[in-house]
Amino acid sequence: ELAYTADDVVRIHASGKLVACIGIENGYVIGKDLSLLEKYHSLGARYITLAHGGHNDIADSSTPRESLGDDGPEHDGISDFGEQVVAEMNRLGIMVDVSHISKAAMLDAVRLSKAPVIASHSSTKAIADVARNMDDEQLLALKENGGVMQTVALGAFVKKTPEAKTEAITALRDEMGIEGFGGLRDLSPEKRTEYDAERAKIEEQWPGANVQQFVNHIDHAVKLIGIEHVGISSDFDGGGGITGWDNASETLNVTLELVRRGYSEEDIKKLWGENLLRVWRQVEQVAQDMKPQA
Repeated sequence: ELAYTADDVVRIHASGKLVACIGIENGYVIGKDLSLLEKYHSLGARYITLAHGGHNDIADSSTPRESLGDDGPEHDGISDFGEQVVAEMNRLGIMVDVSHISKAAMLDAVRLSKAPVIASHSSTKAIADVARNMDDEQLLALKENGGVMQTVALGAFVKKTPEAKTEAITALRDEMGIEGFGGLRDLSPEKRTEYDAERAKIEEQWPGANVQQFVNHIDHAVKLIGIEHVGISSDFDGGGGITGWDNASETLNVTLELVRRGYSEEDIKKLWGENLLRVWRQVEQVAQDMKPQA
């Protein structure tokens, strides 16, 4: 069932159903039309990632794209228009998502937002120094803001990929004519089987990240900013999946590793969703407080 509020999530879960929520992973979709934020909110969107791969009119991305004309920062953080976007998201009760955006933009977002922000799928630079992860300064700023970062089980963000492995994967994709983010979906079943077999050989030579390494990121964040500001995300539909948690059926393995490391049942509940629900409720309250008084 679709959830539009934090309380909906609790009610739907208690009924035994699975919960679905609507998010938008790139603020690019509003162009420069602020009114579209209200439109998307009315359609059910409850978080928006300010930018994705490549800069947009709202904010700089942590991963600029030359193919989009990016040459260094465009706004040095969040643009003037982006400031209006954050304010309107606060007014409407849409969570501000700082995953994918540059460090400068992320620090701008926590400064500008009247409500706590989320990092819907980011891990820690202290464990894996890649552009998409958050460094300790960002994590501490997130804590100060009251937000939550959702540690992400995407192998390249959990464990830095050796250059030789990246080259081997690129060569395989080129050889099979796979282009772009969704190129795998264009392969015939036979070609996909061939690709998977060759990719398995690459993984055997350079093993990817596993659940233990994933939980190392959780450990680091919890020690730095506290259990209340850390969560978990899979990103299964966006490249996520690691050894031991490669699909939803293996989710228990993450909980088992947390138990092995001494996390309590209450801690684990917070990591698996209660922290995000707390932020969502605070975002809802800020929106309520911003309504004109009758």
